Amino acid sequence: MTITPKVPMRKPASIALYPSLRLWVALLLLCAAISAAHAESLVSVKHTGFPPLISDAPLIGLAVIDARPVAVTDDGAWLLAADQRSWRRAAWPSRPSAAEMAGVVGTGHEAWLLRQASDGSLQRIERLSLRSDELQTVAMAPLPETLSDARLAVQGDALYLAGIGKDGRPRLYRAAISRADAAWQALPAWPDDGAPVALVAQTSALYLTTAAADSARQQFWRWSGESGWEQAAAIPGNIIAGSGRAIGQAHILYLMEALPGAATRLMSFHTITGAWAGLPDPHAGSAGHATAWNDGLLWAKPGKVPGRIGFDAVQIDGGRHLLQWLDWIVIVLYLAVMVGIGGYFYLAEKRTSTADFFVGGRSIPFWAAGVSLYATNTSSISFIAIPAKAFESNWQYLANNLIAVLGLMFVAVWIVPLLRRLDLMSVFTYLETRFHPAIRMLASALCILMQIGSRMSVILFLPALAIATITGIDVVWSILIMGVFTILYTTLGGMKAVIWTDFVQVFVMFGGAIFAIGFIVYQLNGGVPEFVGTAMAADKMKVFDFSFDLTKATVWGFIFLVVFDVVLTFPKDQVLMQRVLSTRSDKEAGRSIWTFAAIMIPGGFLFYLIGTALYVYYQSHPERMNPMLPIDATFPLFIAAELPMGVTGLIVAGILAAAMSTLSSIINSVSTLVSVDFYERLVKNPTPKKSVLFAEIVGVLVGLTGIGIALLLSRYDIHSLFDVSIELAGLLGGGFAGAYTLGMFTRRANAKGVAIGIGSSIALTLLAWSMDLVHPYFYLAISILLCIVIGYAASLLFPAPQQSLEGLTIYRQRPGRA
Repeated sequence: MTITPKVPMRKPASIALYPSLRLWVALLLLCAAISAAHAESLVSVKHTGFPPLISDAPLIGLAVIDARPVAVTDDGAWLLAADQRSWRRAAWPSRPSAAEMAGVVGTGHEAWLLRQASDGSLQRIERLSLRSDELQTVAMAPLPETLSDARLAVQGDALYLAGIGKDGRPRLYRAAISRADAAWQALPAWPDDGAPVALVAQTSALYLTTAAADSARQQFWRWSGESGWEQAAAIPGNIIAGSGRAIGQAHILYLMEALPGAATRLMSFHTITGAWAGLPDPHAGSAGHATAWNDGLLWAKPGKVPGRIGFDAVQIDGGRHLLQWLDWIVIVLYLAVMVGIGGYFYLAEKRTSTADFFVGGRSIPFWAAGVSLYATNTSSISFIAIPAKAFESNWQYLANNLIAVLGLMFVAVWIVPLLRRLDLMSVFTYLETRFHPAIRMLASALCILMQIGSRMSVILFLPALAIATITGIDVVWSILIMGVFTILYTTLGGMKAVIWTDFVQVFVMFGGAIFAIGFIVYQLNGGVPEFVGTAMAADKMKVFDFSFDLTKATVWGFIFLVVFDVVLTFPKDQVLMQRVLSTRSDKEAGRSIWTFAAIMIPGGFLFYLIGTALYVYYQSHPERMNPMLPIDATFPLFIAAELPMGVTGLIVAGILAAAMSTLSSIINSVSTLVSVDFYERLVKNPTPKKSVLFAEIVGVLVGLTGIGIALLLSRYDIHSLFDVSIELAGLLGGGFAGAYTLGMFTRRANAKGVAIGIGSSIALTLLAWSMDLVHPYFYLAISILLCIVIGYAASLLFPAPQQSLEGLTIYRQRPGRA
């Protein structure tokens, strides 16, 4: 089960009544005074000089193909040598005449030749490629009409073309790159009649700069298939024609003149906040043809000497923000406290009872279990990704939390009492009691594999990658720190250590998050009113979308998700159910779920509020962003670059806490499953002491295995692997969630029918996956539905269960009814 965590700030009653709050405020003011808002750019620009091209022919265009700069002149094409010290002529068997070449457009990896008609209008587009240092061309489909002032942009498999038609009206076309004969599709053109100056594709939108003949001021437009054309932020100058290029996930670099004829400067535009930032002076002077190159731009300069074409290039370098000594002290103290809690319970417990080790002796207070449920469900991925989502969009995903609370109410009233009274340690014992031992063991084995292979390793690796990207701490060391310390306190203290460390970790997370929000608000000149006004003006606090568009995060989609991802999967989630089973009574078990739900709502507001605060901050300080980092690194960047020493360590500890709380839960739960579902069933005469020792050994092995897989992931593309982990959960886990549903909510389902339903659901879901029929997030729901429908129908082919179902379904025992 995956419930995204969330939390809004509570209003303080009175600072005079709370000395500890006064201390927080004093610390906040002190740190803010020490670390005032920065004005300097966070990134540096590396300037690279290129050798001049010796040619009397005028330059037609500049591009980079397969990382090789290519200059096209009237008399041919030139390649930059591998040592970047000279240019040499490239073979070009199909080179058109100089009169036919209107220009060359480069996108950083690909290049396009624009061929013109006799009247100078664009007639055809050809794709340029390099093969053994020889230029080759492949013609695209004929254009629907000739165009003037043409500009190109590439986004995925789509090539966009903007230009002016013969009637003087703007045109926008799109064609697929993968097919040379793909027809051009007409798209809505921009509202004014200005001629295109620069066209750039970034993420899912186009950014077009236009210049009208009767105006010296350029216009800046944004287009997407969802919202159409919109006026973007005003341009602080004049963009050099064709100089724009997308960089990172949300930035565009431009060469710009403050005034016509003035010195060229490098500017960045942030597509989320709509803010412009000047980058350190690249000493560009004047600029002509430009193209994307590596992590920056390459452009031609008018030669001061006839017959020599000059070039310049810049690359963006984001740098690192190393942790300081006080940060390390905070992190070390946090880790020491976690291990200390594990050591305390190791010394305090006699270690002879499986109930003590696996379910805390069923003596955990409901409020501690509820907080632990929240901590376990709030992984470091949520701590990093939720603020990034709110920063990029709004609070619509928060609706998932609000609706999930309703699902948790159902779980507390119907499901928890049913499982709690069975006195379980492994939730899969229910499947044996209700159906058959084989179903229990297979479900448990698949759960173990998914927890270790797809969940634990990713939760270890993703925060390690974020911390390493920002602070310079090596990914390997981050993984080892989180993994080793989590193994220590989990195997030492058992479930009690897991729950009480979760309890501490929640306050570490919330403390760091609240401080970050307060720090940002204090930095704003207008304080809270400016914060709220800026956020509301940008519609950043929108929560509910009641539209029926299934491609968006709507309320109806979240209801669908909660039904399948909360209500129907909660019973099979050993990690969460183990906390519920650790409480003192059935009544307290239900209260732990209510506590979980109560924390989820304010928790969600808090993490989404961080994202909104980051939006407001970076709109005022766009120069403090790093264009090279992904959007998900926004909060870690702020932590490392903006917060004062010591506080950075506290929030890094919060990221570690979010990861370690989930990791400890996985280690403890997997060791419980291996011991209870396999060891105690397969070994003759197991004793509680031997079972606990075996579980401790398994916990160490599980932790080490997770560390090993996480280290392996560091060598691959984590984004695709994270998607695979989500797919696996749906492909292999949905069938067993359906088995719980059949077992709890029907009396007619039997072992043979459920086995058929599980096997069929897995097979059919794999078939849907192989055919790429739906988004991977739907696999879980599809698998559950298939198991329920097929399993129930198959059960009708076999005799009804003969054993007593008293206490195994939500119904009272009434034989003969389905």
